[in-house]
This record gives sequence, C-alpha cells and structure tokens, in this order.
Amino acid sequence: MIPNLQIALDNNTLESALESIRLAGPEVDIIEAGTILCLAEGMKAVKCLRSVFPDKIIIADTKCADAGGTVAKNCREAGADWMTVICNATIATMKAAKEEIGELQVELYGNWTYEDAQQWLDAGIDQAIYHQSRDALLSGETWGERDLERVRKLIDMGFRVSVTGGLTKETLELFRGLNVYTFITGRGITAAPDQAQAARDFKAEIVRIWGNEE
Repeated sequence: MIPNLQIALDNNTLESALESIRLAGPEVDIIEAGTILCLAEGMKAVKCLRSVFPDKIIIADTKCADAGGTVAKNCREAGADWMTVICNATIATMKAAKEEIGELQVELYGNWTYEDAQQWLDAGIDQAIYHQSRDALLSGETWGERDLERVRKLIDMGFRVSVTGGLTKETLELFRGLNVYTFITGRGITAAPDQAQAARDFKAEIVRIWGNEE
C-alpha cells in the first residue's frame, strides 16, 4: 500500500491557510485543519476547506480531550470527515466522538501504553497518529529507532498509523518497510517557496519508496 500524503494547515489565519491549500491541495490526499487553525478560526476553517475541496478527506485536528460528542458534532456539521482526540482522553469521550463523527484518530502525545492502545482498538478506533511534537523538535529531538519500533508495534497491533513531526522528503526513507498509513507534513509544504512543487516532491518520494512493495 502506498501511504497517503496529508497537509497540516497550522496557519494562524484562514486567509493564509486557503492560499496554501489553493496551491498544494490538488497534490495531496488528505487536508487537515490543524489545531492552531481550529483555535484561531473555529469551524469556519473546516467549512471553507470543505467548500474548496468537496471530494477530499477533511480532518479537524481538535485534539479533543472532553465533550467528545459535542465537539464531534460540530466538526461533522462543518464538513469534517474525521477528527482527532488526544490519547489521554477517556474511553467514554472517544466513544462519544466516534458515535457522532464515525472516524476518529488518536493523537499520541506524552505518556501512553500499549494497554491503552488495546482499549482504543477494543472501542473500534483503529487510527493512531505518532508524533514528534513541534516543541520536542525545537528542543533538538529527532526521529530514531525508538520511534520506529513504536510505529511498528502499533501497526502490528492493527492500527492504521500516521506519522508526523518535522518530516522532510529525506526523512521518509527512515520508514521504508513500514506500512505507514499517512505521512503528515505542515511546514514541509507550507513553508516551501513553491508549495505545489513541495507537495509533488513529497508524493513522488512516497511512490518511489513504497510503489514497488507488495
């Protein structure tokens, strides 16, 4: 399976997000209204992204921790296909969100265990997002074997695993041999001088690495 490419729009303004998506949107598989954008502009951002790309998967990256049903209803009514919950949310919150929106992704930050992960699977949630956080990257952390082993374990458990955090085109090679579901990049595309070309380059590298795998 060839992994998806997802653009994370963590813009501070809707105007800049729409400019990025105008340029790069046709080249990516999934469009994310990032946490920063959702906080700055609310569900209006999701509505606008949906109107521009009615046929693409739109994600509201709310990192919801509580009131799962209410948040999910707002996201769904705005046009989101999926939303995210933080891994420390209760199972009750996750179930309420899933019941309302249907497809849920668990964002893996901080402390979580494989026992927690099994509870998510038991609740019917089979998407997980493995992070190198923005703050961790700024403090000098990089992707390493420990991260790859965790991604591999989650895949083996039955998760569709997306990875994100400071990804560059060159970083993708680290994941060769892993059945990654989606690569998520924000500034790797949005900070590029030519955003459309940056998205095409990411996609081409994904196809180069995974295109010949069975």
